[in-house]
Amino acid sequence: MTTIVTLLPPEFADWETALINGAGRGFYGFETRYATPDGAPVTSMGGLQVTPDMGFAEVDPAKLDVLLICGGEGWRKGVDVGDVAARAHAAGKVVGAICDGVWALARTGLIDARPHTGNGVKEVADSGYAGGDFYRDVPGAVTSDRIITAAGTAPVAFMGAVMTALGKGNAELDYYIGLHKAQFEKAA
Repeated sequence: MTTIVTLLPPEFADWETALINGAGRGFYGFETRYATPDGAPVTSMGGLQVTPDMGFAEVDPAKLDVLLICGGEGWRKGVDVGDVAARAHAAGKVVGAICDGVWALARTGLIDARPHTGNGVKEVADSGYAGGDFYRDVPGAVTSDRIITAAGTAPVAFMGAVMTALGKGNAELDYYIGLHKAQFEKAA
């Protein structure tokens, strides 16, 4: 069974990985699990309280297919994903990061030499990373060597890129993404 583990900092952005986990679990039958820095409950920016399955140190890359780093203000308050993200990528797993999750990923060095995107190169620069030359200013998601990144404004593109990386890219997924895009199309 495909397993997604989502890393949640305190004050995580609850909408940014909701489509991946919701469609993954509800439509594709994936197992969805959640981890917080120390395994303690966290509250999202929107007030959603989550009791996680584990702490970051307990995440076993052998038991997951995708590691997602959800955005949120907690990353900039000293929460570190370096060890778990590096272990997952070294194990050949997909590592996805969105919004400030990209900032957290940038601190690991994993995107220093790979194309990536996020909330803006200046937003990521203060993470201390050296990947500015590889930053791509695009509205969607960027995939490079099993690492998927997206700005906080692109949760639908992020979901599509993760599902495609899992081999679920098809006409049905395109249709689902199209449903979300339709709200932005101009009326005739």
